[in-house]
Parts: sequence; C-alpha cells; structure tokens
Amino acid sequence: MIDPAFLGRREIATSDDMEHLGFVIGEQLKPGDLLVLTGPLGAGKTTFTRGLAEGLGVRGPVQSPTFVIARTHPSLVGGAPLVHVDAYRLGSAAELDDLDIDFARSVVVIEWGREMASAIAEQWWDIELERPVGGAEGIADEDLDADAPRIVTIGCMLG
Repeated sequence: MIDPAFLGRREIATSDDMEHLGFVIGEQLKPGDLLVLTGPLGAGKTTFTRGLAEGLGVRGPVQSPTFVIARTHPSLVGGAPLVHVDAYRLGSAAELDDLDIDFARSVVVIEWGREMASAIAEQWWDIELERPVGGAEGIADEDLDADAPRIVTIGCMLG
C-alpha cells in the first residue's frame, strides 16, 4: 500500500527523480498491490517501473514489455515478484485475465490498463504521467529533452 502522502500531483524534474519516486514507492508495496500507469510514450512509465523494481528488490533489467506483453521479475530478497504488463495491445480485461497473472501474490504494474483495472481489482493505484508533447511551443517530439520535467498524479481508485 502506498503511503497516502504520495497522493496528488507533483512535478518530477529529471528521469533520475522519476526513478527515485518509483524506488520510494516500491519499498512500500506488498503482494496484491496493483499500479496502473497511464501516459504518452516517453512520459517515464518504464523509468518509474525501473525504480519501483529496485525498491522491491526484484531481478532486472526492467524494460518495456511492449513486445512480450508481460514480464515477471522474481524477488531477490524473498518478497513479492513484480509483474510488468503492457496492456496497449490487449483488447479487453478478458485478454489480461488470459495472461494468468497471480495478482494476489505479486506486485503488478500495468501500463495502458486504466480501462481494464476495475474488471481485475477492487482497488488500485492510478498513476498518470504527463510530459511536454511535440508541437507545444514549437517543440517536435524527437527534440524533447529526456530530462524535461514530468507531472505525476497519483490516486487511489476503487472498482
């Protein structure tokens, strides 16, 4: 369970700070915790999850699961494994259920899973990551600074 002090909106200045936020939250998580990450490409979802994995003490490396849909990272410290899911290509919560994830014994992070969360859990952490987008103030996507500030909004949702 994430400390309620993390609820709300905050600016994260750098990718190192994003990873650190993930680390601090990861240290608090227990089996059965579900986090749903939403945000555009390059917003920091995988960077956040990398820090979270370190805080949980699971085996890495943590990479985006885009092409494999889900990756399981076993614990190195006797804790819960981390299951990192990319739901972008899944069409429904039923397809997510077909992955046979042990939600009760794992910490699960689902990228792009906001529309599916209520079908798989009674409660989850909804984490939205925002970044500057191309076209704003004449900035093209390929010219975005990886360390441009991000906005992170954390909420607790009930299904």
